[in-house]
Amino acid sequence: MQLKMSENSLFAVLLRSPWWISFGLAIAIGAGTYAIFPKDMASLAPFVGLPFIVTGGIAAWRQLRVPGHARVAATLQAVEAMAWREFAEVIEAGLRRGGYQVERMDGAADFRAVKGGRVTLVSCKRWKAASLGIESLRELEAARRKAEAWDSMVVSIGRVSDNARSFARDHGMKILQGVELAQLLPPALLKAGARD
Repeated sequence: MQLKMSENSLFAVLLRSPWWISFGLAIAIGAGTYAIFPKDMASLAPFVGLPFIVTGGIAAWRQLRVPGHARVAATLQAVEAMAWREFAEVIEAGLRRGGYQVERMDGAADFRAVKGGRVTLVSCKRWKAASLGIESLRELEAARRKAEAWDSMVVSIGRVSDNARSFARDHGMKILQGVELAQLLPPALLKAGARD
C-alpha cells in the first residue's frame, strides 16, 4: 500500500512553496510555544516546530536541484534540433541515469521503464509537435492499461492543449516539459548525445 499526501494538505503546500516559509513557520511556532508553555516545559518548544524544519529542508533540497531558466532554454533548444534517433537515445540514457531499466517499444509507447518493480510507459513520438492533443494520450493510456503498467509519461516541447492536460491529470499521466525535461537531460548527457 502506497501512502499519498493530499495535494492541499499544509505540508504538501509547504513542499511546493519557497523553503524559507517552512523555516519561518518553525521559528514562529517555536517562539509562540516557548511563550505559552510553562517554564519547566519550555525546553520542548523547539520540537513543536520540527516537522516544519524537516519540510523546509526537503523543499530546499528540491529547489536546489531545479535547473534555472538558462539551462531549461538550452535543453529545449538542443532537443528541438535533434533527429528522432538521437532524441530517443538521449531520453533512454536520461531514464537509465534516473535509475530505470529501459527497453524500447513499438506502438503508443516508445519505452518501457522499470524502477523499483513499477513499470512506466514513456511516449516521446510527438515531442516536436506544435501542440500535443488528447488523442496520443488516449492511445498511451490504453497501452498502459493493456500492459498493466503502474504509470505513464509523455515528453513534449510543444504546447499542451487544455483537454490533454485535463486528461493527463485525470489519469495520473506525467507530462515532461521544460524544467522536468531539463532535469531528465542534464547538459553532459545532451553533449554526449550530440557527439554520437
